[in-house]
Amino acid sequence: MLSLTNVSAAYGKSRVLNGIHLSVAAGESVSLLGRNGVGKTTLLRTIVGHHAAASGSIAFLDEEVTHQPAYRRARRGIGYVPQGRGIFPHLTVDENLRLGAAASPGAKGESIPAYVFELFPILRRVGQRKGGVLSGGEQQQLAIARALISQPKLLILDEPTEGIQPSIVQQIEASLREIRNRLKVAILLVEQYLDFAWSIADRFYVMRRGQIVLEGDPRESDPSSVHHLLSV
Repeated sequence: MLSLTNVSAAYGKSRVLNGIHLSVAAGESVSLLGRNGVGKTTLLRTIVGHHAAASGSIAFLDEEVTHQPAYRRARRGIGYVPQGRGIFPHLTVDENLRLGAAASPGAKGESIPAYVFELFPILRRVGQRKGGVLSGGEQQQLAIARALISQPKLLILDEPTEGIQPSIVQQIEASLREIRNRLKVAILLVEQYLDFAWSIADRFYVMRRGQIVLEGDPRESDPSSVHHLLSV
């Protein structure tokens, strides 16, 4: 579904990504791990088209998208929940969701699909609240729900558990499982909380200094070796 081949990216003369090879198969959940500052967010931004690749190839659904603008990639089926969530703080929850529905490919109105409230029932109860007054966990659920309304084939999330209390983290974990298993949406997840990333990943990658240094299957890998890479 998603395939990166030898992708590099830079800010000015500072190289941030160096020869990245990464893939996500249809219906697969992949976790991307690494310490702060190793290039994880830049990699996601490069995949979705918010940052230009300096070299290499990005393919999605067997189409070269390396030089396509972000909106074209979104229309092809890449949903993105950035770090910081990116919701509209002065709009209500319902307004945020309806905007997502209106912007969806082939949208015929602003109706909110029922599965959104099945996955995130809290959003029905807080529908008239402004996005900016929600708790961190509620904002994260809103951000994921808004991305899902566009019916993506691949959902990319950057640090979805950051600043969220453990009980809400468990709810988000359960929702992501449903998104993968019931909605058949592939997931690429950047996460520092290893237990969370490990629990939903079919495969994982570890980044250091702009490069992939380890790849594996959580069921066949020793988490202590990953802990070591994340701590040095």
